[in-house]
Amino acid sequence: MHDVTLEYAKSLPRAADVVVLGLTTAGDITALVGGSPELDKMYSSAFKVGVGDLALAMGAKSDVESVTVLPATESARAVVVGLGDPDVTPATLRRAVGSALRTVAALPDADGLTVAISLELGDPELVQAAAEGAALGAYRVTVVTAEITPRPVAKIVVVTKADAKSAINVATAGARAVYQARDWANTPPNLLYPENFAEAAKAYVKDERIAVEILDEKALEKGGYGGILAVGGGSERGPRLVRLSYVPRGAKYHLALIGKGITFDSGGLDIKPPASMEGMQKDMSGAAIVISAIKAIAELGLRVQVTAYAAMAENMPSGSAFRPGDVLTMFDGQTVENFNTDAEGRLVLADAIARAGTDSPDMIVDVATLTGACMVALGTRIAGLTTTDDDTADRVLDAAEAAGEEFWHLPITDHVREQLKSDIADIRSGGKSRWGGALVAGAFLEKFVPEDVAWAHLDIAGPSDSSEAFGYTPKGGTGVAVRTLIALAQQSSV
Repeated sequence: MHDVTLEYAKSLPRAADVVVLGLTTAGDITALVGGSPELDKMYSSAFKVGVGDLALAMGAKSDVESVTVLPATESARAVVVGLGDPDVTPATLRRAVGSALRTVAALPDADGLTVAISLELGDPELVQAAAEGAALGAYRVTVVTAEITPRPVAKIVVVTKADAKSAINVATAGARAVYQARDWANTPPNLLYPENFAEAAKAYVKDERIAVEILDEKALEKGGYGGILAVGGGSERGPRLVRLSYVPRGAKYHLALIGKGITFDSGGLDIKPPASMEGMQKDMSGAAIVISAIKAIAELGLRVQVTAYAAMAENMPSGSAFRPGDVLTMFDGQTVENFNTDAEGRLVLADAIARAGTDSPDMIVDVATLTGACMVALGTRIAGLTTTDDDTADRVLDAAEAAGEEFWHLPITDHVREQLKSDIADIRSGGKSRWGGALVAGAFLEKFVPEDVAWAHLDIAGPSDSSEAFGYTPKGGTGVAVRTLIALAQQSSV
């Protein structure tokens, strides 16, 4: 986690370089939250006015995510963030504290700071939310440079009188996982490709009880993975399928996680316009997310069996690239009429889903930056969800709510399924019109899910990559869905 340490303390640590306080409003009363006599004494000595009065004089507001940076004393600096209503929710707290830490990390000469979160938090759920928001807000994109870059925030201490050990452990594991998913997503495509991505995944989980299997081109061909081989066939950098398995003692539930790992998507022979290729190194975000999530699940020792598959390929145009109209034989033997080489993600996912089905999981969840159509429907901050049944949708939505991430349940109807009929193969990989593309993609993936296995598809095309920073979300790769998967595993743990 870039060496950012999360801790909790009963009182304000003397070593804190920055103290984050809150501001709330109820009716006509605006109140400072988290102040202390020691902090007031520091500010009164330096500026002849207490920290709360100084914040209000500087225009501090209680609007959520409003941040006011107070001048520093000789010992520390206070930062005041708006919390809105005094009865703050975990989701609001994450956003607010995340905004405060983004501001702190951007302060001039910020390097190795210890930041205290002093918001009078007594509920472990709120402590976890504050810790998560702080850590995620402090994230900075790793810059490819020969220069030594500063590490703005080194330690975050949440002040609480509650027993918050478990809350901090969960927040730490989740934040580390999100950091890693963001780092991989932000890596330039010449520096991250299927072969070294697979090796990086293996190295990342080496300290946990996670078994790793990497299938290269020969193994994929032997296994009959027609979708992954077709998508990766146009690149000089061969595809990979990474299987990670965590089997703790006493586990009674088996969760399979599938991630789309297209390390760069040119569109293949149906090549994208130049502007649409920008950011396509992040088309591997789904794979980064499931790899990061299984590591966190193992780190927390959750008693749930998890098998993760990361389907990795680079989609490039060349003489060996697959074509529109090709018929592919997939891992489970189904034949697919390919309709567009720029709809490659569903092909690698289909192979991985079918392979995961042979492990007899109770639930399969796939995560992918799959369709622009989902962004048209839901925008850039809400992910799409399609499932086999309403009970599965409810479970995933409950996990997402616990994580503070937003998903919207989309339908798969018989009309949508009808669009996938092919005259020359078992199924087409896309519909015969441009409409409802996110639903059609979900219907295609559904064909590869074994009967009687619960399934959820998370289309994160919108929120996986942000063009602007807000709350605890940075500009660039976001790591969305990592904490939802962890929360889902927590639900299933016994």
